[in-house]
Order: sequence, then structure tokens, then C-alpha cells
Amino acid sequence: MNRKTLVLPAVIGLLAPVLAACGGPDIGGKGGDAIVVGTTDQFSATKEAPAPFDPAFAYDAGAWNVLRQTLQTLMRAPRGGGEPVPDAASKCGFTDTQNESYRCTLRSGLTFADGDAVTAEDVKFSIERVLKIQNDNGPVALLSNIDMIETNGDSGIVFHLKTPDATFPYKIATPAAGIVDSDTYKAKQLRDGVEVDGSGPYTLETETEGGKVVKAVFTKNSEYKGDLKFQNDKVELRSFPDAASMEKALRDGEISLMTRTLDQDQIKELSENPVKGIDLIEMPGLEIRYLGFDTEDSVVKSKAVRQALASLIDRGQLASKVYPATAEPLYSIIPNTIVGHQNAFFNKYGEPNRQKAAGLLRAAGINTPVKLTLNYTTDHYGTATKAEFEVLQEQLNASDLFDVTVEGTEWSKFRENQKRGEYAVYGMGWFPDFPDADNYVAPFLDKDNFLNSPYVSVETRNKLIPESRRATDRGAAAKPFERIQEIVANDVPVLPLWQGKQYVAARDDITGVEWAINSSSDLQLWELGRGVS
Repeated sequence: MNRKTLVLPAVIGLLAPVLAACGGPDIGGKGGDAIVVGTTDQFSATKEAPAPFDPAFAYDAGAWNVLRQTLQTLMRAPRGGGEPVPDAASKCGFTDTQNESYRCTLRSGLTFADGDAVTAEDVKFSIERVLKIQNDNGPVALLSNIDMIETNGDSGIVFHLKTPDATFPYKIATPAAGIVDSDTYKAKQLRDGVEVDGSGPYTLETETEGGKVVKAVFTKNSEYKGDLKFQNDKVELRSFPDAASMEKALRDGEISLMTRTLDQDQIKELSENPVKGIDLIEMPGLEIRYLGFDTEDSVVKSKAVRQALASLIDRGQLASKVYPATAEPLYSIIPNTIVGHQNAFFNKYGEPNRQKAAGLLRAAGINTPVKLTLNYTTDHYGTATKAEFEVLQEQLNASDLFDVTVEGTEWSKFRENQKRGEYAVYGMGWFPDFPDADNYVAPFLDKDNFLNSPYVSVETRNKLIPESRRATDRGAAAKPFERIQEIVANDVPVLPLWQGKQYVAARDDITGVEWAINSSSDLQLWELGRGVS
């Protein structure tokens, strides 16, 4: 489990500012110059994904980072983490002791960017729209516990929940609950294309080439009436085909900051050979990577096969060999630093052990070597994914208990294939919707889960998840989460691999970088400004 670590000029916590500005802050974008941010996230409207920025469809970190800048939500994540705070709402709270009725009051004078008033009916329309469309790619599961929405005049909204849920404020702080205008969004139909209209901090204009968004320009919304403080008037998000071309643009001064995703070689090079005028910043991260299983597929239907994989995979070697600077081994579906985490897989399987794996397969009457394919996406989680799966292949084949091949597929096809059950074993990543253990459990194990997994644990679904959601004090939910992790380690419907850190590289005249990405990888572009030399 040893791994090489790099000593970096790092931010240890999000509350520790590190960038030294040349002088006082200057509002970036005034005078016409936008702060330009690079990303390797790719956005396009395709047959498979016709509405990448529709809140009823979008459910990935890249698209949500666009929506967080443009759509307003009743609540939002605060600057330094913690419980959600009001944004479109002036106040929100549960009205009962069972956490089943949640009331919000809108701020006065709210309007969309075009000047139309934002009312309680717009909030109701927006959230009910996600529930009605019920797109299988979208975030509908986050809102599916809503039983009924009442409005009271123009500003009062009451959510009646089917079951108690103390995490509900976190869920309506996500883009799934983004407020849209019924004049531009239809109640039961996705809005195709890449346009977004809302009452959020910025308006959006996009530039496309060959159907792909190459530039997204966010301009300060003069009609915005939430409580965010702007450090700029305009930010341009520019998509690059790979991390190398993004870094070149940073070095050449074409962009001011590069976000997701820097690769391992870049992080190592920028840390060991710093570039004048460029700072590399390490930030806490809650991303996890894991293997998922179609538990009805004949290859992995036997629990013993999945348990044998859990007994063989060497997470420490995987992290140190492929992700030496950005990953650490993960032994639970709930990452370290999240309340309720325990090393359930290590507790059950210990260090990689061929003898244990062979015993599990022999006891279940499984003939070896077991032939299986590890499927991964070639273009969604970074260029190192291929190397990661080659290491997994090498580890498993070295045991002589498995005969493994690996196969890569582009994300647009991979995700659809995975949901249809075409892969027995597949690699996925997860960026949390909100930083609570519930968001590492329900999306994989609850009804209508994100993976469309056939696996069911009755105890988890019917008892433990509901029990955890009754706890207003999230620390009090640790006990049911600990039991859930034990069940997952035994049944192995998913197999956690590693937990990631995140890095940003920025020109040293850019301020607010330490606030621009939170631990959930949410972009907060309004925090970026320019220093004055």
C-alpha cells in the first residue's frame, strides 16, 4: 500500500489561500478582457446526447459546471464547504421534526436574464419538469423523493417528501433543481442544443466547431439577485482536445488557468520544474474510481467471482504506478474524509491474496481461469485510464485465476452500452453531487440508480438508506452507512479502486484560484479575478 508522493506547493485545505497577487484585485473582464479558463471537458449535442446543458438531461461534472454558472437554485454550496445556504431563496428549512416538509421563500425581485420575473410557479415548473421527463441519463433520482410541490403566492414553495430526507437541502442545491423559464423550456421535452437561459450569475454564449462547443463565454448577469460576490465581469471556458494542448496554451499566455484534467506527467513536471509565472495548486478532492458489475451477467453473476477480484486487485500498486500524485487507494464506496467512511474492503479482504481468491472460486465451483473483459471509456476520465486498465489486466492475469482482456470505448457509446447491460465489468468515476455519504450510496444501490444496476440489497434499500436520511445530524447517520459498506464489501456490486486529488495550474496574476473549485469539483468562476502589477 506504499505509494510515492510528490511534495507540491499545495493548498492543504480550501480555506488556505496560497496565491500571491502582484497587487490589489482588479475585476477581470472589465475593459473587455475575459479571464480564459481551459478544460478538457468536451460538450456537443449529438443523437445520443441531444441536450447536454438541459438540467433534465445533464448529469456529469463538466455539464454541471456550465449549469452552475447560469442556472440559479434555491440553495447553493457555500464558499468553504458545509451545509447549503440560500441563493434564489431568502430562507429555507424543514417545517416538521420528521424532515418530510421543506419550505422556501424566494428573494424579492428575482428575474431571469431577459427580465421576466422568477416566481414560485417557475420553481415548481422546473423541478416537476425533471420528474416528468424522467430522462434515464439525467439526475431525476435526486428529486424522486418529492411527493408534491405547493406554491403560496409568488414567493412561497413547500416540498412534501415521500419519506424523511435530511439531505434534501443538498439535492436542491444541485443543477438538477436549476430554475428555468417556461417560455424557453417545454414541460415534457428536452431543450436540444447548447443554449441555457436562467437567473444565475452569468449568461452564456457558445461557439461551436463541427458540433462541438469550443468556447463558452460567461458574462456577468446584471439581473442576478443572489448573494454571490463577483470578482470578474466575464470568463471564457475553452475546451481543448487534450491536456498537452491545454498546457501549451497556458504557457503561451492564451489562457489564464487550466482545470480538469491535468495528467500525471504535467503535475510531475510542473512541480519538479516550476515555470515562472505559473503556480500549481493541489486541492482536496472527493472523486472516486471503481469497477461496476452487471450482476446478472453469467461471467460475474456468482458473488465468488466478484469477491475473488476484490481479493486480487492491488490498489496501492495501481495508484503508485498510474496516478502517483493524484490518487490514493480506496477501500470503500464512501471516500476518506466523508463522515461514515470505513475501510470495509480492506477489513474483509486485507492485502492482495491469490490463495484467498483461489479458495473463493474453488468453493463456488468456478472453473479457472475465468475469462472476462474490463471495459473502460477512452475519452472521459483522462488519458491515463488506458494505462490503469492495463495494470488491472496485468495484476489479474498474473494470478492465473483470470484471463482478462481490456477494451476502450468513447464515452458517448460507452455510457449507453453500460446502462443497457452490455458490459459484465466496467470502469467508472464519480464526482459527488454533494459531499455526504448518501451521495456515494444511493446513486449505486437505491431504486432507479445511476448505474441501472440489477443488484438489490433489500436491507440497504428498504432499511438502511431510509434510516440514514432521518438523521438531521449527519454524524448520527454513521451507523447505517457503516453497515451498508459491510454489505457492499461482501456482495461486491461495485469495487472501489482509488480516491483522487485535484490540481489547478494558473498564471500568477489570477486571484481567487483557491476558491474557484471546491472539493466536489464544482467550478465557481465568479471567484476569479486579476491582480494589478
